[in-house]
Amino acid sequence: MARIKDVAKAANVSTATVSHVINGTRYVSESTKVKVYQAMKQLDYKPNLVAKSLRSRKSMIIGLIVPMVYTDTSNFFFMSIANGIETIVKKKGYNLILGNSHEDLKTEIDQIKLFNTQLIDGLIIAPTASKYSEYEDAFTGDYPVVFIDRKPEGYNGDIVMSDGYLGTFEAVSTLLEKGYQKIGFITGHLGISTSNDRLTGYMKALDEYGIQVDQSLIKEGSPGFSEGYKLAEELVNEEGVTAIFVSNNVMTMGALKFLNESNILIPGDIAIIGFDDYDWMKITTPPLSVVEQPSYEMGEKAVNILLKRIEEGEKKGKENILLPTNFISRESI
Repeated sequence: MARIKDVAKAANVSTATVSHVINGTRYVSESTKVKVYQAMKQLDYKPNLVAKSLRSRKSMIIGLIVPMVYTDTSNFFFMSIANGIETIVKKKGYNLILGNSHEDLKTEIDQIKLFNTQLIDGLIIAPTASKYSEYEDAFTGDYPVVFIDRKPEGYNGDIVMSDGYLGTFEAVSTLLEKGYQKIGFITGHLGISTSNDRLTGYMKALDEYGIQVDQSLIKEGSPGFSEGYKLAEELVNEEGVTAIFVSNNVMTMGALKFLNESNILIPGDIAIIGFDDYDWMKITTPPLSVVEQPSYEMGEKAVNILLKRIEEGEKKGKENILLPTNFISRESI
């Protein structure tokens, strides 16, 4: 196990300087802080004893880790969550530190370990792992954690999510009520709870209307613009679908690009429904039907749970909040 002397040696500073960086007891230049934090990360150094000694005087810092990818318009979704969190945090006198996992588990765990060295009072995280066991050695237990948007298998702690299952069920049911039967489904990678829930909602709607699930109409791919374009092309040209439900917002953009380039009339030739509601979806021709998520409220709910854990301590029983989604029917169906 690395010691403070090892960190000092790796950063080429004194042990006193490392202590001042950890405890905030004296001014240290930003460049020196960076060297010390990098050494801590490299050596996987966790100042647990220091953290415990500081529990009585809080750092007033909350960490947030979200999986944003520069090519993905879900960035708007997670930044809306962050805005909901920050509104409450500022009122309570806390500060928010944002980390980005880039949808990469190793990067995410590195972020968690870095937060461990910064003595945060609590953490909110939208996880990338499909199983909670993958975080076994990451969380120190020195601070409470609230998960948002996604639920890894085996996680039994505090969590706030939106009901993607019911939102998808309502959207696909509306297509079926309007007479569409050959409905394609486009999704990002399955395995995370949000994608799985939306697929389950799609299949449940088909079952309710007595339509057998056709696996060839379910298209899974990397959650990007070009993949949305390609999968929509496959559904139209190879499968002959009459409607498409896209469970990922950036893939919705790709699917629309294909339909427009192919001069396919919406909804005359093919109906389409997307996920999440952004301004651009209201000004397409025609305006796009969507499943809207309460992202801002998700952030508010998560941080309120976290602050309660910080200020009142751990209580028996964990909160599992499932916020309702809203299907908005516009002219694309």
